[in-house]
Parts: sequence; C-alpha cells; structure tokens
Amino acid sequence: MNEATQLSMSTTEAHNPRTRELDTMTIPEFLTVMNEEDHRVPDAVGAAIPDITRAVAAVTARLRAGGRLLYLGAGTSGRLGVLDAAECPPTFGTDPGLVIGLIAGGEVALTTAVEGAEDAPQLAVRDLDAVGVCAADAVVGIAASGRTPYVIGGLDHARALGAAAVSIACNPGAEVSRHADVAIEVDNGPEVLTGSTRLKAGTSQKLILNMISTATMVQLGKAYGNLMVDVRPTNEKLLDRALRIIVDATGCDRATARAAFQEADGHAKTAIVAILTGVDAPTARARLTAAQGFVRHAVTPSSSRHRSQRSTDD
Repeated sequence: MNEATQLSMSTTEAHNPRTRELDTMTIPEFLTVMNEEDHRVPDAVGAAIPDITRAVAAVTARLRAGGRLLYLGAGTSGRLGVLDAAECPPTFGTDPGLVIGLIAGGEVALTTAVEGAEDAPQLAVRDLDAVGVCAADAVVGIAASGRTPYVIGGLDHARALGAAAVSIACNPGAEVSRHADVAIEVDNGPEVLTGSTRLKAGTSQKLILNMISTATMVQLGKAYGNLMVDVRPTNEKLLDRALRIIVDATGCDRATARAAFQEADGHAKTAIVAILTGVDAPTARARLTAAQGFVRHAVTPSSSRHRSQRSTDD
C-alpha cells in the first residue's frame, strides 16, 4: 500500500457523512453540526488517558532528572507545540529553555506555510541538534495524520540518542506510533471540512498538550492545591494574580501578601511558605529547596520525609 492510499484511508482525510451537503446548509445548521462534532473530541481524548498517563510519567522523569521537554511538529501541530511551550514560563515560572517548541520550517512557519518542510525528516534532525537534544530529554512528536516525515525523522533521531520519544496522532494505527516509546492515538472521526485537521484534530492535540505539560508541572511541584504558585508576574495582570494566589493559599489579607511577596523577591511560592510557617524569606527558600519545590512538603516537613522514604521504598 503506497503513502497516497494510506492517507486516503485515514480518519483525518475521510468524508464526514453529516456534512456532505455542507455548502447547502444555513449558518445555524452548519454551526450546530460543527458544535456536535466538536463534542466528540473530549471523549476521544479520554479514551487515550492510559497512554497520556504513560507520556506524563516519561516526561516527568526526564525533567526531574534535569532534562527538557521538546515538542516537534509541522503546520497546525507544530504551532500548537510552540504555543504550549511558550505558555510554560509565565504559568509555571520555568526557564524558557525547559520546554521548547520546534516547527518544520522554523519561526516563519508560525504565520506562513513553508512548503515541503514537513516532508523533510533531515530538517527535524537539524532542528533538534540545534537545541542540543540529548539522552536526558523527552521529545513529543505531534502529527495529526500520524505520518509526517519531519516528526518521524525527529523521533527516530531522539530515540537513537536515548531520549524519551512520545507521539501524538489522530489516526488509529498511525505510522508515527511505531517510532515512539509511548504512542498516543485519538480517533475524533472525520473532520467537518474534509481533511482540515486544524479543527477536531487540532482541538484534541491542544487538549493532550495541556494535559502533558500541566500534569508534568504539577508532578514537579509547580502547584499548591490548584494554584499556580510558580507564576511569573511579568505584567500587572499576573502581579495581581500572584497576590491573589498568596491570599488564597494562606488566608492572609492583601497587605500581608504584598509585603511577603516583596520580601520574597516576587516569588509567590516563597511568600506562601513564609506566611504559612511564620519564617522569613531566606528560610522559606531553604524549606522549599529541601522539599524539592513542593509547597505542601515545605510547610509540613514530615510529609516531605515520608515522600522521600516512599520514593526510596519504591
């Protein structure tokens, strides 16, 4: 079976029987069908949770040991990876080099189609080498069709170096799955507009990337309860959010939150530990370091010791 035949048989290229008369529908009819089709996406992603769980575990292990998370994709898939990577520093206070998004064709491809880039596996090798990919890293290849040569080439290169390789595809039995250590496949059904994978496929990819990055960061101590305690206050909105997070986490008033935040050099997590334990900022930082960045363990040191003991026992 040649590549053209494989592609024509894939779910992402199939005709949706509900929209064969798309051009005759009224606007409300079309939007209703589109909305109903979009409702299929969360269930499709939900069915893949066991594999997403394995992906999170693999990524967490690499980041915890000092590695990085590298997203790799072409077109919409690549743009979604770049977007998720770009959101990590302000949301989780991570270094910009910890989560990196690579797209076939480079930065210009974020706004303009770069013809042929996705068909060149060697370009993925070049792009990964340019950021110094190594065995310590986790590489997540994103390909709606599941056959993008750029992504497959990148995953093969990553695995050859010993890096963890995860694939995300929107076709069952995807080719890219055979080039990954952990393969995530979602079946959203045919697109409303035949072959337009920026629609349901893109939505499912965005949900999966949200799950991978958020779950990984929580596993690394970037949350206290459901609060993003490592938020980086780079503008007025985020500064206000940081103060609200401190208030929510500690129950203190806003003036106390602001004073602790300033003493902690603008680090909400340190301010929270200082308030909850009644210590100064340097001591709070030391507690966080001893607790590997987890607020809950920093404010209850015994739980941190128990956690370490469980890790050793495991």
